Amino acid sequence: MAIKKKKKAMKPKDPKSSSSSSYSMSSSHRQLLLLLIFPLLIFVCFVTVYIISFNSNNNNNIMLPSSSSASLCTIEIVNEFPHDPHAFTQGLLYAGNDTLFESTGLYGRSSVRKVDLQTGKVLDLQKMDDSYFGEGLTLLGERLFQVAWLTKTGFEYDRNNLSKFKKFTHQMKDGWGLATDGKILFGSDGTSVLYQINPITLKVIEKHIVKYNDREVRYINELEYVNGEVWANVWQTDCIARISPQNGIVLGWILLPDLRKGLMANGHRGIDVLNGIALDSENHRIFVTGKLWPKLYEIKLHPVKKHLEDGVIERNCIP
Repeated sequence: MAIKKKKKAMKPKDPKSSSSSSYSMSSSHRQLLLLLIFPLLIFVCFVTVYIISFNSNNNNNIMLPSSSSASLCTIEIVNEFPHDPHAFTQGLLYAGNDTLFESTGLYGRSSVRKVDLQTGKVLDLQKMDDSYFGEGLTLLGERLFQVAWLTKTGFEYDRNNLSKFKKFTHQMKDGWGLATDGKILFGSDGTSVLYQINPITLKVIEKHIVKYNDREVRYINELEYVNGEVWANVWQTDCIARISPQNGIVLGWILLPDLRKGLMANGHRGIDVLNGIALDSENHRIFVTGKLWPKLYEIKLHPVKKHLEDGVIERNCIP
């Protein structure tokens, strides 16, 4: 009779051992997942912070109302700063670190100067020859460009040493205003023409007639490039025209009559017209002043919500 072999009894698995093995696998997986997810989380956080920062910066831009027709803005005074009451301001720009560069006019008194924003103190000054009447000024890289009235002669200065300068000749009919978008120069000559100028050759590469409702806007004066627009003082007015550099069309107006009226009401009877616009793009600030004004203003724009009667802009902003 055959003897049957007993099957060896299978030892049941130790539940602790099974649990331990399962836990070990789970821990390993978690570590792997962490290794994969952690860089992804860092990336997501970085992108989120960037987007928030980007949106914040955009929201802090010089806010401009937009509409199908030219929009109107009034201003709120945010800050007041001292300004040389003897400076016949013809060009103004912000140069960082609370400093400004300014071009002043009048024969025998014209200059290019570096100014401390907070105190109005002149930090550096280069007087022009008495035969020149200083006009518009702009900064491109390390070079300051200045034009002069009733001449096609301009001047290029080293921003770090105003005593280092050289002459150039431009193709505008006269020298009134200058601005830059960081690539080209924009210029005005007191007519209704807005010029685009090559900063290397100083040749005119394009020009447009500035128009509002099909009417030419003459006496385009001091210029500043703001948010893709060219802002221009219009001589003998308390208005700033916001101009499209693509076609010369006036996109809107900024109305500032209260600044000059306020100064005169406080006894400053010897002041001249509003002139001078400067943009602090990093801190989203706009500054304005005028010829022989004792103050320089940081302003904020507000859209005009009430309906203005027909012809208000033509009467007040277009000489």
